[in-house]
Amino acid sequence: MEETEGEPDVIGFDEKTGEYIFYDCSAESPKGRRSLCYDLAAWESRKEHKPADNAMDMAASMGIELLTEEEYRALQQLGNFDTKTSSWIQTPAAIRKLGGALFCDRRYDHVFTYHNGAESYYAARGFRGSLRV
Repeated sequence: MEETEGEPDVIGFDEKTGEYIFYDCSAESPKGRRSLCYDLAAWESRKEHKPADNAMDMAASMGIELLTEEEYRALQQLGNFDTKTSSWIQTPAAIRKLGGALFCDRRYDHVFTYHNGAESYYAARGFRGSLRV
């Protein structure tokens, strides 16, 4: 996570599994993980101006998972994150099948969940990850 300018931090301990839970706690979506479409299918669907990578494959190569909406909201209880950026989150298969993907941010002191075409990418949208050790 740190190689992409993230800031992993322990946010909890799962007593059932004995695992420490890490989330990416950088103030904004990590710079090294921005300008990515959601997944490989979205990346392949772009005819031109393809981004360098996609969030799902990049996360897998790092050994982390995108945060779920529930995890993202839990992260926001620890501080104010993504006040200038946004982060892709795990998207339900039914939404993804129709071409969409979900992302979140914090604006107006409120956490919002939005949708976009999975093939879209923006300089201010990246992803945050979770890891269990």
